[in-house]
Amino acid sequence: MAKREEVKKKTSIGGQALIEGIMMRGPEKTSMAVRHVSGEIVVEEWPTSGSKRAKIWKLPLFRGVYNFVDSMVFGYKCLMRSAELSGLEEEEEQPAKGERKESAAREEASPAPAVVPAAGAALDGTAEETDGPALSAPAVPAGEAPAEPLPAEAETAPAVLPAAPLSPDSAHQAAPEGAVKEDKGDKADKESKEDKEGFFARYGMTFLMVLSSVLGVALAIALFFYLPSFLFNLLTKPFPALDHTVWRAVFEGILRILLFIAYIAAVSLMKDIRRVFQYHGAEHKCIFCYEKGLPLTVENVRGQIRFHPRCGTSFMILMLIVGIVISMFIPISVPILRTGVKLLTIPLVVGIGYELIKWAGRSDSLAVRIISAPGLWVQRLTTKEPDDSMIEVAIAALNRVIPEDPEMDRL
Repeated sequence: MAKREEVKKKTSIGGQALIEGIMMRGPEKTSMAVRHVSGEIVVEEWPTSGSKRAKIWKLPLFRGVYNFVDSMVFGYKCLMRSAELSGLEEEEEQPAKGERKESAAREEASPAPAVVPAAGAALDGTAEETDGPALSAPAVPAGEAPAEPLPAEAETAPAVLPAAPLSPDSAHQAAPEGAVKEDKGDKADKESKEDKEGFFARYGMTFLMVLSSVLGVALAIALFFYLPSFLFNLLTKPFPALDHTVWRAVFEGILRILLFIAYIAAVSLMKDIRRVFQYHGAEHKCIFCYEKGLPLTVENVRGQIRFHPRCGTSFMILMLIVGIVISMFIPISVPILRTGVKLLTIPLVVGIGYELIKWAGRSDSLAVRIISAPGLWVQRLTTKEPDDSMIEVAIAALNRVIPEDPEMDRL
């Protein structure tokens, strides 16, 4: 556990590990640094949202719900953007070796058509990325501070060399009449096929993502809410003396914590997830280095511990513990009805958990150390020791969100 007396300032800056990167949120700005597929560090930044929210969402308990939802939504967007920048999507979209050979054979067998490059296409024929948030800073070599973004007037469109237009007369003379008619039919079929492919390319993936999200939520509800209640009902049949709201809440809560830990331990065995956990460790080390007032260098960050009391892992454990206490006041024993009532209590659980995690970040008391201990222990699974290249990414992200006023980010 961190030696709290060494920390000079407890900051409100927090972060999230991404795919080959880290997102940091400060009081004024939010930044995301990702190790690009080229090996360089790409940094993007935005104004931190939530400053103009309604007053009710700044009150205790309510602010926890707002920040939780906002962090989930914004964190998911950053996660998808990091997958794009790190090259993960390109690797997944690469065709199989056999498909590449068949495609190459078809291209060699058919004459090359005249192509007019679309606006935004590169000279080598590859289309430039246009979706996703614009880069606020160009890619910078690892270990160097990212340069300031270029002014808008300095950005120019890439040069495009269009192909010479084909003459309708010459095209008609080059082929018999029947061949020309056949080409028109083929063109109509091709346009129809492109329209269909464009529709599925645009909406098909979105549909699959929504479907997978719904199924994931349904599985989580069944696993973490319905199953513990169902198993406890089975346990009370041979042991009716256990049928009490307190014992039910304790049994269900401990089972949920065990399921959560088992899930984290299982996914940590995956290579890609382990790298995300390493970036998680780099995030914690970098924040600790900043809180101690040390210069943000790789050497200084490397020497910090990777367990932080304001971690999202600790927040999840606190919510599970708070859920045990709240469940003691729910007398319903029917699994389906109990699951529905417990889902309705989630905002209250989130609000209380948020206030506790903020208290854990500010205080040094014995009570705080006790409630922080379970979360700090589980962080041994969700954080791993990073390498120096990951620390460089964390430093690049944190440097962008440190406010000019040193008191603005004080917790």
